[in-house]
Amino acid sequence: MTTAQQVPDILSAEFAADPYPAYRLMRESAPLIWHEATQSYIISRYDDVERVFKDKGGEFTTDNYDWQIEPVHGKTILQMSGREHAVRRALVAPAFRGSELQEKFLPVIERNSRDLIDGFRHTGSADLVADYATRLPVNVIADMLGLDKADHQRFHGWYTTVIAFLGNLAGDPEVTAAGERTRVEFAEYMFPIIRERRENPGDDLLSTLCAAEVDGVRMSDEDIKAFCSLLLAAGGETTDKAIAGIFANLLRHPEQLAAVREDRSLIARAFAETLRYTPPVHMIMRQSAGEVTLSGGTVPPGATVTCLIGAANRDETRYRDPDRFDIFRDDLNTTTAFSAAADHLAFALGRHFCVGALLAKAEVEIGVGQLLDAMPDVRVADGFEPVERGVFTRGPQSLPVRFTPRAD
Repeated sequence: MTTAQQVPDILSAEFAADPYPAYRLMRESAPLIWHEATQSYIISRYDDVERVFKDKGGEFTTDNYDWQIEPVHGKTILQMSGREHAVRRALVAPAFRGSELQEKFLPVIERNSRDLIDGFRHTGSADLVADYATRLPVNVIADMLGLDKADHQRFHGWYTTVIAFLGNLAGDPEVTAAGERTRVEFAEYMFPIIRERRENPGDDLLSTLCAAEVDGVRMSDEDIKAFCSLLLAAGGETTDKAIAGIFANLLRHPEQLAAVREDRSLIARAFAETLRYTPPVHMIMRQSAGEVTLSGGTVPPGATVTCLIGAANRDETRYRDPDRFDIFRDDLNTTTAFSAAADHLAFALGRHFCVGALLAKAEVEIGVGQLLDAMPDVRVADGFEPVERGVFTRGPQSLPVRFTPRAD
């Protein structure tokens, strides 16, 4: 095992500007690093991160979420295991797959995407982050839950504060305090709505969660509030950055953009490759249940393990020419890319695989398709170079584009 001083520190400005050279160095010469500032062991190779996520032997837990997530969300299904986890996941999962997703929520996505595009299609210019990507996921989640979209700014403020808390690797006390305030504010907002929905259920996801029952277990008000908080933060932040990331990647590779424009079935391939090449979430933590040997050394029991998704997804032993964006690569399985059998690591794997993966896929496919319809000649604004920002989550903060205005 090596120490963090031998590679760029994950809290350094150099790393934040461009983590990929550091990721390569970690994989090659420092696959297991003790990082003093975060009190965690950092791993970067695909095989190690995959092993931690799949956790077939019960070697790793999500006990780290007791301090990393619970202070801002309350106790979520991410912290649960065994029957408690299985029942809670069974209560929420049906809404995010199959007929429920197809019949109830695809029209919601289509309508919200169209409404946003109608706001700029006639202008010939837009910032795909500010005008679209940051707004679509929050609007969709608000509609799914039957919440008032007029509160969009509050929702966006809450989820960005939560994400800042989760990515507060340097331990900034002001970021911590803001995250903890958000838990209180969101609870005060949600509990009256949950109680009203129990009394007067509607045709929305929140009403479904209030009524759902599996093996005699129903979700408490606290369970529902915590899940909604998690959905807003995870679904908002990741889909936001995925949509911006797809366009940033395609605009840098015009021949691939042209292929997607001509064949919309390639959007799924572009999404899968974006999840591999520039994943919205770059790191997820787990905790060791006992002593575990990984590449480069041994992790003691009860230690926090920081899994670098952004590094593992560019592992040379798993992908050919991994620093190249290529929607046509044959070493990434698009068929399984949005399931627990995925061979990229952006949604995690195993029992804690992202429950909203198919919802994200639907939002991206619909959104990218409608945007290409409205902007067939889309191009980056003159003089602008898309730049990623962030360490814990990462993506373009701005993406100004130009196109021929369309009235329809």
